[in-house]
This record gives sequence, structure tokens and C-alpha cells, in this order.
Amino acid sequence: MILYLHGFRSSPASFKAQQLAKTFAALGLEQRWVCPQLPASPAEAMRLCHELVNAHQKAMPEAELVIMGSSLGGYYATYLAEHYQARCVVLNPVVYAARDLMQHVGTHQHYHSDTPFYFLNHYLDELEALATRKPVDPQRYYLLACTGDEVLDWQEMAAWYEGSHGQIIEGGDHSISDFPSYQSEIVDFVLNTHAPAKPSH
Repeated sequence: MILYLHGFRSSPASFKAQQLAKTFAALGLEQRWVCPQLPASPAEAMRLCHELVNAHQKAMPEAELVIMGSSLGGYYATYLAEHYQARCVVLNPVVYAARDLMQHVGTHQHYHSDTPFYFLNHYLDELEALATRKPVDPQRYYLLACTGDEVLDWQEMAAWYEGSHGQIIEGGDHSISDFPSYQSEIVDFVLNTHAPAKPSH
């Protein structure tokens, strides 16, 4: 199972999710690819993920679980990776979610639809409940972080995932606009084809 978790206000229609879905489908792995629309509630989002993982593992017990996440999805992915001892890809991940999402309590609109959603104050407590320590085995992680991230601090990402595989990109932005340039290495990591490079910072 390859479980991809989108970021705050995002969806399975995001550029990165769509690019990866097409790539894995071209490799004949569309049955392993799972990319749900996550509820606004962190607790409900994780409940959904656990249900999806359990269902997929029953259907395809031989398939390795690999979790991917972008931004807030990276925070979720880390929690799940530690829970399941799974390999994990994090793309400009949120490290301190309750702190960083505090300013976003209120009404929002998804990037890819007109449907509003509400990020409630008690969701911050739900985020805090998902907080983990630094990865026990950073070698199970691939970090892609941009020094030009205008939303999050790349140095916090680099410190949190120290010892992981991946790249620190000079410049770039939070959405990783040039994501296709790094996709093949990420796919290699997901498929365990070879050991990718370590972050250079």
C-alpha cells in the first residue's frame, strides 16, 4: 500500500498527488495507491487512515506499507509511520502542527473546490495528541525540504528528520513547484529500488 496524505486545504487533486498517481499507475501499481480526501479533524483523519491501512493490508497482505505526506500530511504521515514502523516520504512537512495551525482556526475553502470547511479550535488538541518524538529510525524516511519554503521553516524539518534520506533543495517553495525534477528519486525510495542520497545540510 502506498498511502499519500495531502496538506492543509489541499486534496487528492493536488499537483503532487496527481503526478504520483499517474506514475504509479504507469508502473502497474494503481491497486497499491491510496489517496483519500482527509477530514478537517485530525482525529477523524487518522481514524480514516487506520481503516484504510487495515482494509488494504487484509486485501493485499504481501504489499509493503509506505506512507507519503505533504505539509500537514507529512505530520500525519510521520505519526502513522512511527505507529506502523513503515517507510515514509515527507514533502516540506509540518513539524510542530499545533503551533503552526493555531493561526488557521476558522473557516477555509479547499484549493480544488468551492466547498468550505471549518478548522476548529479543539483540532489543535487533536494535533498535539498526534505529536511524536523524532523518528526512531530516520533511515526509514525520505525528506524533501525547500530552503525557500514561504510557509514553514526548512531548518526545523532538517533537524527533525536528521539522518534521513532525501534532499534539501536550495530555494524552491512550499508547494515544490518543480516536484517532477525530484519525483523519480522519490519513486525509487518508495519502491526500495536503491538507497537515495542523504540531505546535504
